Amino acid sequence: MKKRKIVIPHEHGGWAMVSVPFLLGMFAGKPQLMHLPLFMGWLFLYMSSYPFLQSMKNKANRRHWIKWGTIYGLVAACCLVPALFSHPALLYFGPLLLVLLSVNIWHTRHKSERALVNDLCAILLFSIGGAAAYLVGGGGWDRMMATVVLFSFLYFTSSVFFVKAIFRERENKRWIAYTRAYHILLPLVLWVVGHPWMILAYAFSAARAFAFAGKPMRPSKAGIIEIVGAVQFVILSAKFIQR
Repeated sequence: MKKRKIVIPHEHGGWAMVSVPFLLGMFAGKPQLMHLPLFMGWLFLYMSSYPFLQSMKNKANRRHWIKWGTIYGLVAACCLVPALFSHPALLYFGPLLLVLLSVNIWHTRHKSERALVNDLCAILLFSIGGAAAYLVGGGGWDRMMATVVLFSFLYFTSSVFFVKAIFRERENKRWIAYTRAYHILLPLVLWVVGHPWMILAYAFSAARAFAFAGKPMRPSKAGIIEIVGAVQFVILSAKFIQR
């Protein structure tokens, strides 16, 4: 009998979306020891959602997927207990997370995971991790919390446009135009919300979009570009977002 491996999410974009908004929220507030169990809980929630969603597509290995989803879910619950006990207001994020997750579940069941609406809901879901980190870091339900969510949402939406523009939509001229238009409009959005200097944190995203959109690219190279982009975004945005 073939031994089945441990289930680990293999999409580098998912790992970035778990960590980048969280770090942004933490830096917008004040780093606390409680951020550690909160992040571990958030990370294992992501790791739990992956096999559960896979179980809806892969009926042959459903028991295997559900097993690992349950294991990760239990670990997440244990990690989140200290944070929820010290900051019960975190529970207010629950209903919104469930609504967004239900959208992902619907698209998974209908085999339309690559739909733009599904991507945007997933991005918003992960961006809420930044809001939670900000709250634990001494922040409140204020403009800065909304800014953390917005900055994360804008960055990963740019990644969605970029990735689609070099793979599935590479030959779609309309999509290439949308990708470039999105990055042209970014400075205006940042100016309207009162953070014009944040455009520096998105400069790399704009450069990759104009340089590579519509051109073929190896997945490994795209992955490296995404990692570099995420790292520089965290470094620059952390500087500009601090109060």
